Amino acid sequence: MAPQLHPQPWRFDLLDEAKPTPELMKAFALIREEEGVTAIMPQEREGAAGDLARITLMVHSALDGVGLTAAVASALAEQGIACNVVAGFHHDHLFVPWERREAALEALQRLSSGG
Repeated sequence: MAPQLHPQPWRFDLLDEAKPTPELMKAFALIREEEGVTAIMPQEREGAAGDLARITLMVHSALDGVGLTAAVASALAEQGIACNVVAGFHHDHLFVPWERREAALEALQRLSSGG
């Protein structure tokens, strides 16, 4: 899986679509739901409540693949680490609590090595 931890913290925000801002161009992802639009945004300062770390699985993941998300979620759940998965065309991106980022990376590296 070759998990890669990104150095910048992230946050999930609810956007007001009626007021687009230049900040929106910094969004990693936008998710449209009936209740509104969620943006995954870079966190400007480390240590804010709700900071998340982004770990990218550098293996090319097929959108129709079966089992990768379950394996990752299970490995992190065993360590008591919450995870939000966002799948891109090429890679899966995991958002975990900032303070648990190193433990999450270690768990994913163990999973990758078959241990």
